[in-house]
Amino acid sequence: MDDASAALVVDARGVVTGWSEGARLLTGFSAEEAVGRPVRELLAVEPGAEDDLPRRPVVPVGVVTVRHRDGHPVALRLAACRVHGPGDADAGHVVTALPADAEETTLAGRVFEQSSLPISVLDAEHRFIRLNAAAAEAMGGSEQDLLGRPFADVAGPGEATRSVDRHMRTVAETGRALRDESYSQAADPSQQVWDVEMWPVRDAAGRVVATALAGLDSTEQHRARRRLALLDEAASALGTTLDVGRTAEELVALLVPDFADFAAVDLLDWVLDAEAPPLRGDPEVTLRRTAHASAGPGAPDTVVPLGRTDVYPPYSPPARALREGRAVLAQTGEPDFDRWMAERGAEALRACGACPTGIHSELAVPLRARGTTLGVAIAVRNIRPDGFAADDALLAEEIASRAAVCVDNARRFARERATALTLQHSLLPRVLPGQAAVEIAHRYLPSASAAGIGGDWFDVIPLSGTRVALVVGDVVGHGIPSTATMGRLCTAVRTLADVDLPPEELLTHLDDLVAHLAADEREDVPELGATCLYAVYDPVSRHLAVAAAGHPAPALLMPDGTCRLVPLNTGPPLGVGGLPFEATELELPEGCVVAFYTDGLIEGRGRDVDHSTQELCRALKAPAESLDALCDVVLKAVLPEEPGDDVALLLARTRALGAGQVAARDVAPDPGEVPAVRQWAVELLSAWGLDDIAFVTELVVSELVTNAIRYGEPPIRVRLIRDRTLICEVTDSSSTSPHLRRAHAFDEGGRGLLLVAQLTQRWGSRQADGGKTIWAEQALPRR
Repeated sequence: MDDASAALVVDARGVVTGWSEGARLLTGFSAEEAVGRPVRELLAVEPGAEDDLPRRPVVPVGVVTVRHRDGHPVALRLAACRVHGPGDADAGHVVTALPADAEETTLAGRVFEQSSLPISVLDAEHRFIRLNAAAAEAMGGSEQDLLGRPFADVAGPGEATRSVDRHMRTVAETGRALRDESYSQAADPSQQVWDVEMWPVRDAAGRVVATALAGLDSTEQHRARRRLALLDEAASALGTTLDVGRTAEELVALLVPDFADFAAVDLLDWVLDAEAPPLRGDPEVTLRRTAHASAGPGAPDTVVPLGRTDVYPPYSPPARALREGRAVLAQTGEPDFDRWMAERGAEALRACGACPTGIHSELAVPLRARGTTLGVAIAVRNIRPDGFAADDALLAEEIASRAAVCVDNARRFARERATALTLQHSLLPRVLPGQAAVEIAHRYLPSASAAGIGGDWFDVIPLSGTRVALVVGDVVGHGIPSTATMGRLCTAVRTLADVDLPPEELLTHLDDLVAHLAADEREDVPELGATCLYAVYDPVSRHLAVAAAGHPAPALLMPDGTCRLVPLNTGPPLGVGGLPFEATELELPEGCVVAFYTDGLIEGRGRDVDHSTQELCRALKAPAESLDALCDVVLKAVLPEEPGDDVALLLARTRALGAGQVAARDVAPDPGEVPAVRQWAVELLSAWGLDDIAFVTELVVSELVTNAIRYGEPPIRVRLIRDRTLICEVTDSSSTSPHLRRAHAFDEGGRGLLLVAQLTQRWGSRQADGGKTIWAEQALPRR
């Protein structure tokens, strides 16, 4: 060795067994003086550092200040290499020493020193034995201060330090290189991030004698990965529902705490009201707080409660973002931002309690979709030391654009849903007409699914002779088109019911109508289709006639408590065409409950129709205070928590007219029979206590019976029904229906029906298999 280096050998006890000439030149001690003495005596530290001796190893490493034989201090860089004896026993160390300020003479050494990558070497106890300048700077000290100190002490406590320490132990044990990602001491993603490469250092015999570490500052790459991860999360986290408020909450949950310490979403009022955008913008920027979130203790808190409006001055970042249509980045030191924070930031910090630092950075991004501004997203930082940068603004704009589309979709869905509901409610019966045939209760539940409002409908239509038509139907599809089709069909059913067609004939005409509508629709409109069930109940005969076009059969609850489905020969859905419909007729006792419903009640994804039908029958048998309460019992028992389709439910409890409310007699086809019929009617009304309307009734009966005798065919029968009105019916075997006409001055006839129409509330005719019936209704006198 030359003057610049020295070597000594120390046994396992720490006693010097070998001493080079270089060691004598550096320390002044000769070999005779050094050999046989503890190495700590020869390399005694300078005065004032004795307290550090117990914490130092038997063989010190790194930069050590020792006393020369003549007393002056000498700074040496020591490196120790373990020596193994027989059986791998510890035989001591070979220690090399260089002056601490000696320049590196080898090319490899100069590469090590001058590398821009932090590189360090640690011994088996994880103590620094060599660091280049970059490593010393990264660890926050000088090489002289760090040599000999354990890595864990220098790096500080934390999971990142423990991870590197574990990996170094694995490298020493396995001899394999490893890589780890480590954060700086603050363990904050906004701080530096290092990719640490660790590999074993071997001696000439191949034994691992140290561990080398090299670090690469990957902060920018790490932040780029986090930005990409945030964008990827935004794709799945935003717009999970078609609800404006929920979408705003998803946006702030995405931004806090990974991107901002506090975030808020403020929307224009017309967005939340599902209205069309105003033609002109409000000169004042007034927004309604829809969602906000705070990172927790120390982060700012909101000064605008949820649902409240706030007016932003023109110089504030949110107002500028809306006005300029781009992300606005504001930092401490900018006059407008400082002014804004003096007004609003102080309130936010007071609201959060003891905040450690003030708000130093704000980012406001407009929410724009399809060329329309919907509101603004606001993000602020006060806990994170780094402010928002240009890359953060680009990221926020990308996330905001996705959120804005989701908000706009939700707004459009809410608007369409509100329009469809308004249209549907205008078409569905609000107050069911009064009639004596049945007691009615009903429910309609619009779907809350993303598919939109369906085309379910129901109706109760009074017919002649105290009969009533009960209708329930379902149009294929959802949204406004289905609701419009529902309105067409609902109107058509009422028109056909007014003609008093039997159920199977009415469905045949309705089927033709749907087929014509489908043929007239444009190509971009989905194919029309619908199901319908039409039933007619007669409280006089207690007969129920039911026909269905692709619709579920009604459930029938008998007075004895038994419940079953009405057996139907269900025809095809409306619009198929070419196939007949059949009616099923039942005679029901008074007090039966018939349940009509749409398929949304019993069908759905993952639901078994047979099981749902059984649940329906079981629910109908449950005790209930009223028919209206029974509706709620049925819906609660049969429907899932979130129905996927519209549900219409119509319950009808049958009534029957007693023998004292109906009277009938046959009429011979002879004009001389008319006075006897008039007398019969007058006497009957007197028995019913209706003498006040006997005169009008006598005229009506006379005209209708006379027409039947003159123009009809026998047999002829007259019937009077006393219900909420007085109904006079005359039936004959002719299929020719009468009609009103204007009689001229010299005409001998043509005035009878006109007289009937003037004296009664309403009149009409209906066809039957054996002929026709002419009927007229009179109002009963008030009591």
